[in-house]
Amino acid sequence: MAGRGSRLRPHTVTVPKPLIPVAGKPIVHRLVEDIAKILKEPIEEIAFVLGDAAFFGDDVVASLTELANGLGAKASIYRQDLPLGTGHAIMCAKESLSGPAVIAYADTLIRADFELDPEADAVIWVKQVDKPEAFGVVKLNENNEIIELVEKPATFVSDLAVIGIYYFKEVGVLKQELQKVLDNNIQNGGEYQINDGIKGMMASGKVFKTGSVDEWMDCGNKEVTVETNSRMLGFLEKDGVQLVHEKVKLQNATIIPPCYIDEDVVLIDATVGPNVSLGKGCHIINSTIKNSLVQTHAHIKNANLDNAMIGNHVNYDGNFTSISIGDYSVLE
Repeated sequence: MAGRGSRLRPHTVTVPKPLIPVAGKPIVHRLVEDIAKILKEPIEEIAFVLGDAAFFGDDVVASLTELANGLGAKASIYRQDLPLGTGHAIMCAKESLSGPAVIAYADTLIRADFELDPEADAVIWVKQVDKPEAFGVVKLNENNEIIELVEKPATFVSDLAVIGIYYFKEVGVLKQELQKVLDNNIQNGGEYQINDGIKGMMASGKVFKTGSVDEWMDCGNKEVTVETNSRMLGFLEKDGVQLVHEKVKLQNATIIPPCYIDEDVVLIDATVGPNVSLGKGCHIINSTIKNSLVQTHAHIKNANLDNAMIGNHVNYDGNFTSISIGDYSVLE
């Protein structure tokens, strides 16, 4: 999670992308907790690869430590100071690369429930997609084993896209292969990639299988993050999760579910929902909001918002509809 999340600016100017809340919880928290549910076994350690300490500071470390400890695991913090690719990022955490491990990119969310194949040396999570030419996909043999990774194939290879979550029965083997990638300066696009380490494992005879997810949700930019917020709210509502805090104050206001509404939110002459997340301390006055994500302590008046994303401590009074406003902005 070392990237700066430039495609999600201005929201990532002040908050690292994996800590942006979706349906009331930071992206990386949801991802780690969902992976823990799939594994169905104790987790000893969670290693986080962050960018420089100036941006990923003590508050970020504290949040991630709390996340790991809540799952009964130790938190390990590593830094990737230069954007040298996924393989390089993984090797920044090489002290933790031993035993069974899951490696995941922290800007994606999933819904899944399956058993890991005990015969596989590794599992790559995939999702069937309509336009495989836009993704990295896996090629399978007659035994449904992965024999090749193909990036954005011009001709059809398969419709199973790699989503960026991997399981290794012994991650030390990947570590050995990635060390070879670094030692031999094997780069793609000026970066060291996890795929080259995986290809080395395949060449040595390691068996790779697929793990399919029911849902794969991206948080790469504003549009897809708002969409992911809406989809996650729907899933949580079906799961019976309590989404509206009991301390919400309503005055001539209507909530259309599903919505996540945190404590100390005030709604006056407002209609909120469906598919809206409102963070702690928001005040919504004389407004209609749907299909939108609003972070904490925002004050919104006279608005008609749809497909909007609004940061923390924003003051907004206006008639634009589909907006993206970063933290501490004032538009009146």
